[in-house]
Amino acid sequence: QVQLVESGGALMEAGGSLRLSCVASTDNFGRYSMAWYRQAPGKERELVAFITSIGIPHYGDSAKDRFAISRDYDKNTVFLQMNSLKSDDTAVYYCNAGGVSAYGTYMPGDSWGQGTQVTVSS
Repeated sequence: QVQLVESGGALMEAGGSLRLSCVASTDNFGRYSMAWYRQAPGKERELVAFITSIGIPHYGDSAKDRFAISRDYDKNTVFLQMNSLKSDDTAVYYCNAGGVSAYGTYMPGDSWGQGTQVTVSS
């Protein structure tokens, strides 16, 4: 089972930038696609972005043109660079190690980190 530890959440002003990190404890980091999800109060968890095992990024509608996902294979770490933050970005952000279906959709794995809180004040 993959252990995931997120960090980097903070209280930010609208328009600011923030980078989240997630370290995965696994010997097979390069075999996983990695994703960032977020969950705002009273809302369902939503997929923000994922990056395939070979480093191809994909974004949900909320992240397009503002966020960038990347990964460092040497450090077993996946990042989420968030720019032009909005109050709607306020949520707990989680990373996940999973895979990609034959249709190109992300398939979440069973392991989740504890999450990191991002709060954006307007």
